[in-house]
Amino acid sequence: MPLASTRSVALTGVRGVVIEIEVDIAAGLPGLSFTGLPDVAVSESRDRVRSAVVNSGFGWPAQRITVALLPADVRKSGSGLDLALALAVLAAAGEVPRAAVAQTAWFGELGLDGRLRPVRGVLPAVLAARAAGVTRVVVPVSNAAEAGVVGGVAVAGAASLREIALALRGEGPALSAPSSRAVPSQAPLPDLVDVVGQPEARRALEIAAAGAHHLLMEGAPGAGKTMLASRLPGILPPLTEQEALEVTAIHSVAGALPADVGLLRHPPLQAPHHTASMAALVGGGSGVARPGAATLAHRGVLVLDEAAEFAPSVLDSLRQPLESGRIVLHRSLGQVEYPARFQLVLATNPCPCGAVRAVDCRCRPDTRRRYAQRLSGPLTDRIDLRIAMNPVSPASLLDEFEQRESSECVGRRVRGARAASSARWAPLGWSTNAEVPGSLLRERPWRPARRALASLDFALECGRLSARGFDRVLKLSWTLADLAGAATPTVDHVDEAVRLRTGLPGAGVDGRFDRSAGAAAIGGGELDG
Repeated sequence: MPLASTRSVALTGVRGVVIEIEVDIAAGLPGLSFTGLPDVAVSESRDRVRSAVVNSGFGWPAQRITVALLPADVRKSGSGLDLALALAVLAAAGEVPRAAVAQTAWFGELGLDGRLRPVRGVLPAVLAARAAGVTRVVVPVSNAAEAGVVGGVAVAGAASLREIALALRGEGPALSAPSSRAVPSQAPLPDLVDVVGQPEARRALEIAAAGAHHLLMEGAPGAGKTMLASRLPGILPPLTEQEALEVTAIHSVAGALPADVGLLRHPPLQAPHHTASMAALVGGGSGVARPGAATLAHRGVLVLDEAAEFAPSVLDSLRQPLESGRIVLHRSLGQVEYPARFQLVLATNPCPCGAVRAVDCRCRPDTRRRYAQRLSGPLTDRIDLRIAMNPVSPASLLDEFEQRESSECVGRRVRGARAASSARWAPLGWSTNAEVPGSLLRERPWRPARRALASLDFALECGRLSARGFDRVLKLSWTLADLAGAATPTVDHVDEAVRLRTGLPGAGVDGRFDRSAGAAAIGGGELDG
Protein backbone atom coordinates (compact mmCIF):
# COMPACT_ATOMS: atom_id res chain seq x y z
CA MET A 1 0.00 0.00 0.00
CA PRO A 2 1.48 3.42 -0.99
CA LEU A 3 1.49 4.73 2.57
CA ALA A 4 4.53 6.05 4.43
CA SER A 5 5.22 7.98 7.61
CA THR A 6 8.03 9.88 9.25
CA ARG A 7 8.54 12.45 12.00
CA SER A 8 9.42 16.09 12.39
CA VAL A 9 8.93 18.78 15.03
CA ALA A 10 6.53 21.71 15.20
CA LEU A 11 7.39 24.64 17.46
CA THR A 12 4.99 26.36 19.83
CA GLY A 13 6.83 29.24 21.41
CA VAL A 14 10.13 27.77 22.58
CA ARG A 15 8.72 24.26 23.00
CA GLY A 16 8.77 21.60 20.34
CA VAL A 17 6.08 19.00 19.64
CA VAL A 18 7.02 15.88 17.69
CA ILE A 19 4.77 15.57 14.63
CA GLU A 20 4.08 12.36 12.75
CA ILE A 21 3.67 12.94 9.02
CA GLU A 22 1.65 10.32 7.16
CA VAL A 23 1.45 10.37 3.36
CA ASP A 24 -1.06 8.35 1.33
CA ILE A 25 -0.91 8.11 -2.46
CA ALA A 26 -4.18 6.99 -4.07
CA ALA A 27 -5.91 7.02 -7.43
CA GLY A 28 -7.57 10.31 -8.30
CA LEU A 29 -6.90 13.75 -9.67
CA PRO A 30 -3.26 14.80 -9.11
CA GLY A 31 -2.85 17.09 -6.15
CA LEU A 32 -1.65 17.38 -2.58
CA SER A 33 -3.93 18.13 0.36
CA PHE A 34 -3.24 18.62 4.08
CA THR A 35 -5.10 17.74 7.24
CA GLY A 36 -4.02 18.67 10.75
CA LEU A 37 -4.12 22.47 11.17
CA PRO A 38 -1.28 23.61 8.90
CA ASP A 39 -0.53 27.34 8.75
CA VAL A 40 0.11 29.26 5.52
CA ALA A 41 3.82 28.38 5.44
CA VAL A 42 3.04 24.67 5.73
CA SER A 43 0.25 24.81 3.16
CA GLU A 44 2.53 26.59 0.69
CA SER A 45 5.10 23.83 1.06
CA ARG A 46 3.22 21.75 -1.52
CA ASP A 47 4.79 23.85 -4.28
CA ARG A 48 8.25 24.00 -2.69
CA VAL A 49 8.32 20.26 -2.04
CA ARG A 50 7.13 19.32 -5.53
CA SER A 51 9.77 21.50 -7.21
CA ALA A 52 12.48 20.25 -4.84
CA VAL A 53 11.65 16.59 -5.55
CA VAL A 54 11.54 17.07 -9.34
CA ASN A 55 14.72 19.20 -9.46
CA SER A 56 16.50 16.58 -7.35
CA GLY A 57 16.01 14.03 -10.13
CA PHE A 58 12.99 12.11 -8.79
CA GLY A 59 9.52 11.69 -10.20
CA TRP A 60 6.47 13.32 -8.61
CA PRO A 61 3.46 10.97 -8.29
CA ALA A 62 0.71 11.95 -10.74
CA GLN A 63 -1.93 10.84 -8.25
CA ARG A 64 -3.85 12.20 -5.30
CA ILE A 65 -1.55 12.74 -2.30
CA THR A 66 -3.04 13.17 1.15
CA VAL A 67 -0.84 14.37 4.04
CA ALA A 68 -1.90 13.97 7.66
CA LEU A 69 -0.04 16.00 10.30
CA LEU A 70 -0.55 14.29 13.64
CA PRO A 71 -1.63 15.06 16.30
CA ALA A 72 -4.29 16.79 14.27
CA ASP A 73 -5.31 19.25 17.02
CA VAL A 74 -1.85 20.90 17.27
CA ARG A 75 -1.28 23.85 14.95
CA LYS A 76 1.77 23.45 12.73
CA SER A 77 3.69 26.52 11.62
CA GLY A 78 6.84 27.36 9.74
CA SER A 79 8.80 25.76 6.94
CA GLY A 80 10.76 23.27 9.05
CA LEU A 81 8.46 20.41 8.00
CA ASP A 82 9.48 20.62 4.30
CA LEU A 83 12.19 17.96 4.45
CA ALA A 84 10.12 15.42 6.34
CA LEU A 85 7.20 15.95 3.97
CA ALA A 86 9.35 15.45 0.86
CA LEU A 87 10.91 12.26 2.22
CA ALA A 88 7.51 10.87 3.23
CA VAL A 89 6.24 11.43 -0.32
CA LEU A 90 9.35 9.75 -1.78
CA ALA A 91 8.93 6.83 0.62
CA ALA A 92 5.26 6.42 -0.26
CA ALA A 93 6.20 6.47 -3.96
CA GLY A 94 8.84 3.77 -3.40
CA GLU A 95 11.82 6.03 -4.20
CA VAL A 96 13.47 5.54 -0.79
CA PRO A 97 13.10 2.80 1.88
CA ARG A 98 10.10 3.48 4.10
CA ALA A 99 11.67 1.96 7.21
CA ALA A 100 14.73 4.22 7.00
CA VAL A 101 12.57 7.33 6.66
CA ALA A 102 10.31 6.33 9.56
CA GLN A 103 13.16 5.82 12.04
CA THR A 104 14.48 9.39 11.86
CA ALA A 105 13.16 12.87 12.59
CA TRP A 106 13.78 15.39 9.78
CA PHE A 107 13.85 19.16 10.18
CA GLY A 108 14.66 21.69 7.46
CA GLU A 109 13.38 24.00 4.74
CA LEU A 110 13.71 23.11 1.08
CA GLY A 111 14.66 25.42 -1.76
CA LEU A 112 13.15 24.87 -5.19
CA ASP A 113 16.39 23.22 -6.32
CA GLY A 114 16.31 20.73 -3.45
CA ARG A 115 18.94 22.40 -1.30
CA LEU A 116 18.40 22.45 2.43
CA ARG A 117 18.17 25.91 3.98
CA PRO A 118 18.73 26.73 7.67
CA VAL A 119 15.69 27.21 9.87
CA ARG A 120 14.94 28.73 13.25
CA GLY A 121 14.39 26.68 16.37
CA VAL A 122 16.62 23.68 15.61
CA LEU A 123 17.84 23.36 19.21
CA PRO A 124 14.37 23.16 20.83
CA ALA A 125 13.29 20.86 18.00
CA VAL A 126 16.12 18.39 18.72
CA LEU A 127 15.44 18.62 22.46
CA ALA A 128 11.77 17.76 21.83
CA ALA A 129 12.75 14.86 19.57
CA ARG A 130 15.06 13.46 22.24
CA ALA A 131 12.36 13.77 24.89
CA ALA A 132 9.97 11.82 22.63
CA GLY A 133 12.43 8.94 22.30
CA VAL A 134 13.79 9.77 18.83
CA THR A 135 17.37 8.52 18.48
CA ARG A 136 18.38 10.13 15.16
CA VAL A 137 17.78 13.60 13.73
CA VAL A 138 18.81 15.09 10.37
CA VAL A 139 19.01 18.88 9.93
CA PRO A 140 20.53 21.28 7.37
CA VAL A 141 24.32 21.48 7.44
CA SER A 142 24.12 25.11 8.59
CA ASN A 143 22.19 24.02 11.69
CA ALA A 144 24.26 20.91 12.46
CA ALA A 145 26.54 22.61 15.01
CA GLU A 146 23.53 23.97 16.89
CA ALA A 147 21.81 20.58 16.91
CA GLY A 148 25.02 18.82 17.91
CA VAL A 149 25.09 20.38 21.39
CA VAL A 150 22.21 18.08 22.42
CA GLY A 151 23.46 14.84 23.87
CA GLY A 152 21.68 11.49 23.77
CA VAL A 153 20.61 11.70 20.13
CA ALA A 154 22.55 11.10 16.90
CA VAL A 155 22.61 14.22 14.74
CA ALA A 156 23.54 14.41 11.07
CA GLY A 157 23.71 17.33 8.67
CA ALA A 158 22.80 17.33 4.97
CA ALA A 159 23.10 19.85 2.17
CA SER A 160 20.31 18.70 -0.15
CA LEU A 161 17.33 16.42 -0.57
CA ARG A 162 19.16 14.42 -3.24
CA GLU A 163 22.10 13.76 -0.90
CA ILE A 164 19.71 12.35 1.72
CA ALA A 165 17.74 10.23 -0.77
CA LEU A 166 20.88 8.69 -2.27
CA ALA A 167 22.24 7.92 1.21
CA LEU A 168 18.97 6.20 2.18
CA ARG A 169 19.10 4.11 -1.01
CA GLY A 170 22.72 3.16 -0.37
CA GLU A 171 23.86 4.89 -3.55
CA GLY A 172 25.76 7.68 -1.89
CA PRO A 173 27.90 8.43 1.17
CA ALA A 174 26.30 8.22 4.58
CA LEU A 175 25.11 11.43 6.13
CA SER A 176 27.84 13.02 8.21
CA ALA A 177 27.68 14.03 11.85
CA PRO A 178 28.53 17.65 12.75
CA SER A 179 32.27 18.25 12.98
CA SER A 180 33.87 18.50 16.39
CA ARG A 181 35.93 21.57 15.50
CA ALA A 182 36.44 24.15 18.20
CA VAL A 183 33.42 26.39 18.63
CA PRO A 184 34.33 30.10 18.54
CA SER A 185 33.81 31.79 21.88
CA GLN A 186 31.52 34.73 22.41
CA ALA A 187 32.95 38.22 22.22
CA PRO A 188 34.52 39.51 25.46
CA LEU A 189 32.22 41.55 27.66
CA PRO A 190 32.85 45.20 28.65
CA ASP A 191 34.91 45.56 31.83
CA LEU A 192 34.05 47.52 34.97
CA VAL A 193 37.59 48.84 35.10
CA ASP A 194 36.54 51.38 32.45
CA VAL A 195 34.05 53.06 34.78
CA VAL A 196 35.46 56.14 36.49
CA GLY A 197 34.26 57.12 39.96
CA GLN A 198 30.70 56.32 41.10
CA PRO A 199 31.64 54.02 44.03
CA GLU A 200 28.04 53.84 45.31
CA ALA A 201 26.68 52.89 41.91
CA ARG A 202 29.38 50.26 41.48
CA ARG A 203 28.44 48.87 44.88
CA ALA A 204 24.77 48.79 43.87
CA LEU A 205 25.64 46.99 40.63
CA GLU A 206 27.55 44.34 42.60
CA ILE A 207 24.61 43.85 44.97
CA ALA A 208 22.21 43.58 42.05
CA ALA A 209 24.39 40.91 40.45
CA ALA A 210 24.84 38.95 43.69
CA GLY A 211 21.12 38.64 44.37
CA ALA A 212 19.60 38.98 40.86
CA HIS A 213 17.89 42.22 41.91
CA HIS A 214 16.39 44.90 39.65
CA LEU A 215 18.12 48.28 39.58
CA LEU A 216 17.10 51.89 38.85
CA MET A 217 19.78 54.51 38.24
CA GLU A 218 18.91 58.20 38.02
CA GLY A 219 21.53 60.77 37.19
CA ALA A 220 22.69 63.53 34.90
CA PRO A 221 23.83 62.76 31.35
CA GLY A 222 27.38 61.39 31.27
CA ALA A 223 27.32 60.15 34.86
CA GLY A 224 28.02 56.59 33.70
CA LYS A 225 24.57 54.97 33.89
CA THR A 226 24.80 53.29 30.49
CA MET A 227 28.38 52.14 31.06
CA LEU A 228 27.46 50.53 34.35
CA ALA A 229 24.35 48.85 32.98
CA SER A 230 26.21 47.34 30.02
CA ARG A 231 28.78 45.84 32.38
CA LEU A 232 26.33 43.94 34.56
CA PRO A 233 26.48 40.72 32.45
CA GLY A 234 30.26 40.71 32.85
CA ILE A 235 30.06 40.24 36.63
CA LEU A 236 27.26 37.68 36.57
CA PRO A 237 28.16 33.98 36.88
CA PRO A 238 28.32 32.00 33.60
CA LEU A 239 25.15 30.19 32.64
CA THR A 240 24.73 26.64 33.87
CA GLU A 241 24.28 23.87 31.31
CA GLN A 242 20.50 23.93 31.69
CA GLU A 243 20.35 27.73 31.56
CA ALA A 244 22.58 27.75 28.47
CA LEU A 245 20.20 25.34 26.72
CA GLU A 246 17.22 27.55 27.63
CA VAL A 247 18.87 30.76 26.45
CA THR A 248 20.24 29.23 23.24
CA ALA A 249 16.84 27.71 22.40
CA ILE A 250 15.15 31.11 22.79
CA HIS A 251 17.67 32.84 20.54
CA SER A 252 17.35 30.01 18.02
CA VAL A 253 13.57 30.40 17.83
CA ALA A 254 13.93 34.17 17.46
CA GLY A 255 16.53 33.81 14.71
CA ALA A 256 19.06 35.72 16.82
CA LEU A 257 21.58 32.91 17.37
CA PRO A 258 25.03 33.73 15.95
CA ALA A 259 26.34 31.22 13.44
CA ASP A 260 28.60 28.42 14.72
CA VAL A 261 28.57 29.63 18.33
CA GLY A 262 27.01 26.54 19.88
CA LEU A 263 25.64 27.14 23.36
CA LEU A 264 25.47 30.71 24.63
CA ARG A 265 27.48 30.74 27.87
CA HIS A 266 27.27 34.40 28.91
CA PRO A 267 24.08 35.93 30.36
CA PRO A 268 22.43 37.78 27.46
CA LEU A 269 22.04 41.55 27.32
CA GLN A 270 19.12 43.26 25.62
CA ALA A 271 18.98 47.06 25.33
CA PRO A 272 16.03 48.10 23.12
CA HIS A 273 15.71 51.70 21.93
CA HIS A 274 13.24 53.89 23.79
CA THR A 275 10.97 53.95 20.71
CA ALA A 276 10.38 50.18 21.03
CA SER A 277 6.76 49.06 20.89
CA MET A 278 5.03 46.80 23.38
CA ALA A 279 5.27 43.89 20.91
CA ALA A 280 9.03 44.46 20.54
CA LEU A 281 9.50 44.46 24.30
CA VAL A 282 7.29 41.62 25.52
CA GLY A 283 6.55 39.82 22.24
CA GLY A 284 3.71 39.90 19.78
CA GLY A 285 2.66 39.70 16.17
CA SER A 286 -0.28 38.21 14.31
CA GLY A 287 -0.98 34.49 14.37
CA VAL A 288 1.60 32.98 16.72
CA ALA A 289 3.29 35.71 18.79
CA ARG A 290 7.07 36.04 18.51
CA PRO A 291 9.36 36.53 21.54
CA GLY A 292 10.34 40.08 22.48
CA ALA A 293 13.37 41.65 24.13
CA ALA A 294 12.20 40.57 27.60
CA THR A 295 12.32 36.92 26.55
CA LEU A 296 15.63 37.33 24.72
CA ALA A 297 16.99 38.68 28.03
CA HIS A 298 15.93 35.50 29.89
CA ARG A 299 18.63 34.53 32.43
CA GLY A 300 20.37 37.81 31.62
CA VAL A 301 19.87 41.58 31.71
CA LEU A 302 17.25 43.86 30.14
CA VAL A 303 18.52 47.45 30.04
CA LEU A 304 16.06 50.26 29.37
CA ASP A 305 18.24 53.32 28.85
CA GLU A 306 16.44 56.68 28.87
CA ALA A 307 13.64 54.79 30.61
CA ALA A 308 11.41 57.85 31.04
CA GLU A 309 11.33 58.26 27.24
CA PHE A 310 9.60 54.88 26.79
CA ALA A 311 5.85 54.95 26.45
CA PRO A 312 4.36 54.42 29.94
CA SER A 313 2.13 51.61 28.66
CA VAL A 314 5.20 49.82 27.26
CA LEU A 315 7.01 50.07 30.58
CA ASP A 316 3.99 48.86 32.53
CA SER A 317 3.77 45.77 30.34
CA LEU A 318 6.80 44.51 32.28
CA ARG A 319 5.02 44.50 35.64
CA GLN A 320 3.65 40.97 35.39
CA PRO A 321 6.84 39.38 33.93
CA LEU A 322 8.89 40.93 36.75
CA GLU A 323 6.80 38.97 39.24
CA SER A 324 6.16 35.70 37.41
CA GLY A 325 9.27 35.32 35.23
CA ARG A 326 7.18 34.44 32.18
CA ILE A 327 5.07 36.07 29.48
CA VAL A 328 1.80 34.57 28.25
CA LEU A 329 0.52 36.04 24.98
CA HIS A 330 -2.94 35.32 23.60
CA ARG A 331 -3.60 35.59 19.88
CA SER A 332 -6.25 34.43 17.42
CA LEU A 333 -4.41 31.18 16.75
CA GLY A 334 -3.97 30.35 20.43
CA GLN A 335 -1.73 31.28 23.33
CA VAL A 336 2.00 30.96 23.68
CA GLU A 337 4.18 31.18 26.78
CA TYR A 338 7.73 32.51 26.81
CA PRO A 339 10.18 32.50 29.73
CA ALA A 340 11.26 35.97 30.90
CA ARG A 341 13.27 35.75 34.10
CA PHE A 342 15.64 38.66 33.63
CA GLN A 343 17.25 41.43 35.65
CA LEU A 344 15.79 44.82 34.79
CA VAL A 345 18.06 47.87 34.78
CA LEU A 346 16.40 51.26 34.30
CA ALA A 347 18.52 54.34 33.60
CA THR A 348 16.99 57.78 33.41
CA ASN A 349 17.78 61.47 33.62
CA PRO A 350 16.13 63.49 36.41
CA CYS A 351 14.46 65.88 33.94
CA PRO A 352 13.88 66.39 30.19
CA CYS A 353 16.44 69.17 29.69
CA GLY A 354 19.37 66.94 30.61
CA ALA A 355 21.38 69.55 32.45
CA VAL A 356 24.60 68.15 33.91
CA ARG A 357 24.26 70.19 37.12
CA ALA A 358 21.03 70.65 39.06
CA VAL A 359 21.60 74.41 39.26
CA ASP A 360 21.60 74.60 35.45
CA CYS A 361 18.24 72.84 35.08
CA ARG A 362 15.69 74.93 33.16
CA CYS A 363 12.71 72.67 33.87
CA ARG A 364 9.81 73.81 35.99
CA PRO A 365 9.00 71.72 39.10
CA ASP A 366 5.80 70.37 37.55
CA THR A 367 7.76 69.37 34.42
CA ARG A 368 10.27 67.42 36.50
CA ARG A 369 7.44 65.80 38.44
CA ARG A 370 5.62 64.71 35.27
CA TYR A 371 8.86 63.36 33.82
CA ALA A 372 9.53 61.28 36.94
CA GLN A 373 5.94 60.01 36.92
CA ARG A 374 6.46 58.40 33.51
CA LEU A 375 7.90 55.57 35.59
CA SER A 376 4.74 54.43 37.30
CA GLY A 377 4.53 53.61 40.99
CA PRO A 378 3.57 49.95 40.45
CA LEU A 379 6.61 49.49 38.20
CA THR A 380 9.14 51.19 40.47
CA ASP A 381 7.70 49.31 43.45
CA ARG A 382 9.12 46.18 41.80
CA ILE A 383 12.63 47.65 41.60
CA ASP A 384 14.86 46.56 44.48
CA LEU A 385 17.69 49.12 44.30
CA ARG A 386 17.37 52.81 43.46
CA ILE A 387 20.53 54.87 43.06
CA ALA A 388 20.94 58.61 42.47
CA MET A 389 24.19 59.28 40.59
CA ASN A 390 26.04 62.59 40.68
CA PRO A 391 28.18 63.88 37.79
CA VAL A 392 31.73 62.54 37.68
CA SER A 393 34.18 65.04 39.16
CA PRO A 394 37.21 66.31 37.20
CA ALA A 395 39.44 64.89 39.91
CA SER A 396 38.10 61.38 39.27
CA LEU A 397 38.48 61.70 35.50
CA LEU A 398 42.10 62.82 35.74
CA ASP A 399 43.20 60.65 38.66
CA GLU A 400 45.93 58.42 37.24
CA PHE A 401 46.33 56.53 40.52
CA GLU A 402 42.70 55.60 41.17
CA GLN A 403 42.39 51.89 41.83
CA ARG A 404 39.36 50.60 39.92
CA GLU A 405 38.28 46.99 40.31
CA SER A 406 37.87 44.88 37.21
CA SER A 407 34.82 42.79 36.36
CA GLU A 408 36.77 39.64 37.22
CA CYS A 409 37.53 40.90 40.72
CA VAL A 410 33.92 41.92 41.39
CA GLY A 411 32.66 38.77 39.69
CA ARG A 412 34.54 36.58 42.18
CA ARG A 413 32.64 38.17 45.07
CA VAL A 414 29.38 37.84 43.16
CA ARG A 415 30.00 34.15 42.51
CA GLY A 416 30.77 33.62 46.19
CA ALA A 417 27.53 35.30 47.23
CA ARG A 418 25.57 33.34 44.63
CA ALA A 419 27.09 30.10 45.90
CA ALA A 420 26.02 30.94 49.46
CA SER A 421 22.44 31.76 48.44
CA SER A 422 22.21 28.69 46.21
CA ALA A 423 23.37 26.42 49.03
CA ARG A 424 20.72 27.93 51.29
CA TRP A 425 17.77 27.93 48.88
CA ALA A 426 18.50 25.00 46.56
CA PRO A 427 16.70 22.47 48.82
CA LEU A 428 13.60 24.69 48.50
CA GLY A 429 13.83 25.02 44.72
CA TRP A 430 15.47 28.47 44.30
CA SER A 431 18.97 29.69 43.59
CA THR A 432 18.99 33.50 44.11
CA ASN A 433 17.59 35.71 46.84
CA ALA A 434 15.39 37.60 44.38
CA GLU A 435 13.46 34.40 43.58
CA VAL A 436 12.52 33.57 47.18
CA PRO A 437 8.92 34.47 48.15
CA GLY A 438 8.72 37.27 50.70
CA SER A 439 6.29 35.29 52.82
CA LEU A 440 9.03 32.76 53.51
CA LEU A 441 11.54 35.43 54.56
CA ARG A 442 9.08 36.75 57.14
CA GLU A 443 8.98 33.37 58.87
CA ARG A 444 11.41 31.60 61.14
CA PRO A 445 14.20 30.66 60.71
CA TRP A 446 14.72 33.10 57.82
CA ARG A 447 13.42 36.28 59.46
CA PRO A 448 16.22 38.51 60.85
CA ALA A 449 16.30 39.32 64.53
CA ARG A 450 13.68 41.82 65.69
CA ARG A 451 16.31 44.39 66.64
CA ALA A 452 17.69 44.33 63.09
CA LEU A 453 14.31 45.27 61.60
CA ALA A 454 13.90 48.70 63.27
CA SER A 455 14.62 50.76 60.14
CA LEU A 456 12.51 48.45 57.99
CA ASP A 457 9.54 48.67 60.37
CA PHE A 458 9.73 52.47 60.42
CA ALA A 459 9.93 52.74 56.63
CA LEU A 460 6.76 50.64 56.39
CA GLU A 461 4.95 52.63 59.10
CA CYS A 462 5.63 56.01 57.48
CA GLY A 463 4.54 54.86 54.02
CA ARG A 464 7.97 54.83 52.42
CA LEU A 465 7.62 51.11 51.71
CA SER A 466 4.73 48.99 50.50
CA ALA A 467 4.25 45.42 51.64
CA ARG A 468 5.99 44.32 48.44
CA GLY A 469 8.82 46.74 49.21
CA PHE A 470 9.12 45.28 52.72
CA ASP A 471 9.71 41.84 51.26
CA ARG A 472 12.18 43.14 48.70
CA VAL A 473 14.23 44.84 51.42
CA LEU A 474 14.43 41.48 53.20
CA LYS A 475 15.76 39.91 50.01
CA LEU A 476 18.31 42.71 49.67
CA SER A 477 19.36 42.16 53.28
CA TRP A 478 20.12 38.51 52.60
CA THR A 479 22.20 39.47 49.56
CA LEU A 480 24.20 41.95 51.62
CA ALA A 481 24.75 39.25 54.23
CA ASP A 482 25.94 36.82 51.55
CA LEU A 483 28.43 39.37 50.21
CA ALA A 484 29.73 39.93 53.75
CA GLY A 485 29.92 36.22 54.51
CA ALA A 486 27.39 36.52 57.35
CA ALA A 487 25.07 33.67 58.31
CA THR A 488 22.04 35.96 58.69
CA PRO A 489 21.26 39.66 58.04
CA THR A 490 22.33 42.04 60.79
CA VAL A 491 21.27 45.60 61.68
CA ASP A 492 23.83 47.03 59.27
CA HIS A 493 22.64 44.84 56.40
CA VAL A 494 18.97 45.74 56.90
CA ASP A 495 19.75 49.45 57.29
CA GLU A 496 21.82 49.48 54.10
CA ALA A 497 19.05 47.63 52.28
CA VAL A 498 16.49 50.22 53.42
CA ARG A 499 18.75 53.03 52.25
CA LEU A 500 19.35 51.41 48.87
CA ARG A 501 15.64 50.90 48.42
CA THR A 502 14.27 54.20 49.75
CA GLY A 503 17.07 56.68 50.42
CA LEU A 504 16.21 56.76 54.15
CA PRO A 505 19.23 57.09 56.48
CA GLY A 506 20.35 54.04 58.40
CA ALA A 507 21.14 53.32 62.01
CA GLY A 508 23.18 55.61 64.22
CA VAL A 509 26.40 54.76 66.00
CA ASP A 510 24.48 53.08 68.78
CA GLY A 511 22.69 50.81 66.35
CA ARG A 512 19.28 52.45 66.82
CA PHE A 513 17.38 53.83 63.87
CA ASP A 514 17.30 57.65 63.74
CA ARG A 515 13.56 58.28 63.44
CA SER A 516 13.91 62.06 63.32
CA ALA A 517 16.31 61.87 60.40
CA GLY A 518 14.08 59.31 58.75
CA ALA A 519 11.02 61.50 59.15
CA ALA A 520 12.86 64.44 57.60
CA ALA A 521 13.67 62.29 54.57
CA ILE A 522 10.04 61.31 53.94
CA GLY A 523 8.77 62.75 50.69
CA GLY A 524 12.18 64.03 49.68
CA GLY A 525 13.23 61.32 47.26
CA GLU A 526 12.29 61.54 43.58
CA LEU A 527 13.09 57.91 42.92
CA ASP A 528 10.34 56.59 45.15
CA GLY A 529 7.41 55.10 43.26
